[in-house]
Amino acid sequence: MTENKKRKFAVCLNCMDGRVQIPVIRWIKKNYSVDYVDIITEPGMDGILSDEKNDINSILLKIETSIDKHNSCILFVVGHFDCAGNPVNDKSHKKHICIAVNRLKNLKSFVRIIGLWVSNEWMVEKIIEQ
Repeated sequence: MTENKKRKFAVCLNCMDGRVQIPVIRWIKKNYSVDYVDIITEPGMDGILSDEKNDINSILLKIETSIDKHNSCILFVVGHFDCAGNPVNDKSHKKHICIAVNRLKNLKSFVRIIGLWVSNEWMVEKIIEQ
């Protein structure tokens, strides 16, 4: 068994905004007892994933790599306050996160998927789990 198979991984679909990376990684590692978090980023990730018109095949391929190569068993979708890539209000972000989680669950039903919100104080909150 390789070293990666011994460690517990999660995969996180997050905004590229550097302000949210560390708080999210710390929260996931603390609350889900994982050793590593594979991060897939796009500006305004929750907005991209929630819009059915967007082609998310490249994101899905990256998720598959994390699942296949690192045995990731949990997938996180993150939205955050003051997002330049998805400049909507907090309520809309939370709606986008829920839509994104449901969309991904339909595509990746075998994976546990959790939606996270990062507030203006950089606090992480779970808002949905499928």
